[in-house]
Amino acid sequence: MEVYQTDSEAINVPMIPLGLKETKEVDFTLPIQDFICEHYGEDSGLYDGEIKELMELRQAMRTPSRNQAGLELLMEYYNQLYYLDQRFFSAHKNLGVHFHWYDSLTGVPSSQRSLAFEKGSVLFNIGALHTQIGARQDRSGTAGIDKAIEAFQRAAGAFNYLKENFSNAPSLDMSAPSLGMLVRLMVAQVQECVFERITLTSQETDFSSLIHLAQEAAQVSDVYSLVQQTMTQPLMKDYVPFSWASMVQVKSEHFRALSHFYAAAALCDHTFSADEAECEEEAEKTFLRFYVNVPAGQTPNQILQDPEKRRKLGKAHLRRAVMKHEEAIRVHSLCKILRKMDILQDVLSQTHKRSLEKYLELDREDDFDETAEAPEIQAHTQQKPDVTPPNFSSVQVTDIFHRLGPLVVFCARARWGPVRSICLQRREAGLGLTLRGDSPVLVAGVVPGGCAEEAGLREGDYIVAVDKQDCKWAKHGEVVHMLKSSSDRGVEISVVTLHSHDTQVERKAAMQSHCSDKENAQQRLLGGTKGQSSTSLLNWSRKKKREGGGVAKKLGSTFSLSFGNIGDTEAMY
Repeated sequence: MEVYQTDSEAINVPMIPLGLKETKEVDFTLPIQDFICEHYGEDSGLYDGEIKELMELRQAMRTPSRNQAGLELLMEYYNQLYYLDQRFFSAHKNLGVHFHWYDSLTGVPSSQRSLAFEKGSVLFNIGALHTQIGARQDRSGTAGIDKAIEAFQRAAGAFNYLKENFSNAPSLDMSAPSLGMLVRLMVAQVQECVFERITLTSQETDFSSLIHLAQEAAQVSDVYSLVQQTMTQPLMKDYVPFSWASMVQVKSEHFRALSHFYAAAALCDHTFSADEAECEEEAEKTFLRFYVNVPAGQTPNQILQDPEKRRKLGKAHLRRAVMKHEEAIRVHSLCKILRKMDILQDVLSQTHKRSLEKYLELDREDDFDETAEAPEIQAHTQQKPDVTPPNFSSVQVTDIFHRLGPLVVFCARARWGPVRSICLQRREAGLGLTLRGDSPVLVAGVVPGGCAEEAGLREGDYIVAVDKQDCKWAKHGEVVHMLKSSSDRGVEISVVTLHSHDTQVERKAAMQSHCSDKENAQQRLLGGTKGQSSTSLLNWSRKKKREGGGVAKKLGSTFSLSFGNIGDTEAMY
């Protein structure tokens, strides 16, 4: 915990960061090579560079730097896994790669072949890295506090995303109870930062400001108390580190003590002059909402107008503050790890001393009345924490295996026939085929008895090469130009046939009469709607969501398109 704290000399209460999940190396070489040969029918040796690039990226993300660059590296690999899933993982066949990850808190190993486990673990590390960045901020100024708030809110968003979308996680740190606890912990740390910022910017001599500070401190205490309750649940009790549970309890007691201290300061250190009638009226309204239950037999106005009543009530708050400070110090002393944190010990000692000295100031020798019990302070905050969801499109990536062809067609879920080489001899009537679309160009129809039909070309074939020149990414016009530029001896084209497909997306894409800007198709899949690309892969046991839209008619043994009328974006050659 201590290693991730700020290096600043300013006295900041330490925060709780998470360590990253560790993982073993993964060798993708043989599984991907075999898949390329068997599924795509290509020479896998041509993709050694891409496989090496993927493995280097994964190796780098195992040890990211603790800054924005490290976050971007993790997000880059996370987004790249979307393409890896589309290219090499299908419902019918698994790539056969085992992903080994270790629990963030216990180090217990887990292993699965599901790419969802890999992606979920990376997303967990994105959240964990945000916690480390937040804990390292210098919170002695508002700029550092704002950075810490943003980091903890993004951490909460990452953990909440995992919690809301998945169940039956293979490791305890990614289970629903653990993620729920982490979300609450991050929200509590955000609330603590909000209190620190208000403390820096408020006027502590103003009655209303002191009342608001007391309520803000009570809010921080309440949210840490909620975290403490979560940590004591049966599944979490033996899992959460003792130092974490101790720190949360210390903070709950510490901020409750601060709440009562500021209440006493408001009551005892500020009086209203005759020309402050408006301020007094405003103070009375503020004070009316200050307690959960107003002290019996007294109105807020009676308390504020009577210095002795204010002193006695302030003394009661200080007595409560001293007791809470002492409880925080006691809990702190029971944890060996917390005892090593000198800054935390200094904060607890100084605040306890301050409350005790103020209590002694108010204590009189002739005060024989028993000190009353201080009323409960109504918690309230000016800024509720946000849970910021991950922005998956913040880091744009290019598909490493881009050369395999447009992802919308050349993916693992497609079932292809073998690549066929067809030689076409041009006749006076032309080649006898109709082409449609681009990237890749589709044979929309063949003329009965024409050159293309006699050579074995079929409606629904995709042209992947012309005279051994790859054209999977080629535009319609580029393929036409290649065909027209062929010699009198004819032209050799390589085609593949899509027999069936698991999804409806590619069928729709193939039947589009016009598809522009296909080169950027993979970016649209990742960009578009915020977070859209991420959801399809994180599903080791995906929580089912209702699917919209109609169901497409099943295709026959060969994917085919009606010859029909020749439109503006298809032409006969």
